[in-house]
Amino acid sequence: LAAFRVTPQPGVPPEEAGAAVAAESSTGTWTTVWTDGLTSLDRYKGRCYHIESVVGEEDQYIAYVAYPLDLFEEGSVTNMFTSIVGNVFGFKALRALRLEDLRIPTSYSKTFQGPPHGIQVERDKLNK
Repeated sequence: LAAFRVTPQPGVPPEEAGAAVAAESSTGTWTTVWTDGLTSLDRYKGRCYHIESVVGEEDQYIAYVAYPLDLFEEGSVTNMFTSIVGNVFGFKALRALRLEDLRIPTSYSKTFQGPPHGIQVERDKLNK
């Protein structure tokens, strides 16, 4: 689950901006991809399930987006963050966007193996 602070461009409804963030940060693309016909993308789509106004801020909203775990490679923090925040910040429907919060399910967190070695190995490499 991710919470994004969204400032839509003038004329873009907050619901549309939230849906665009969910799509662009999961399976959405601006071009036709030949692999689209090979699998049902519905299974992998992020979904904006709630939007609320930010108190005291004009035209700012919190868009809550849920992602299916099947979207992410197990054990890969890099894959997860690249999917969620990798390309969405340059989206034209938005004036501003910021990731405010991210909740990672325990079942997914348990797939992370951790670093291959401890802090002392890193310190030794840096002569610290």
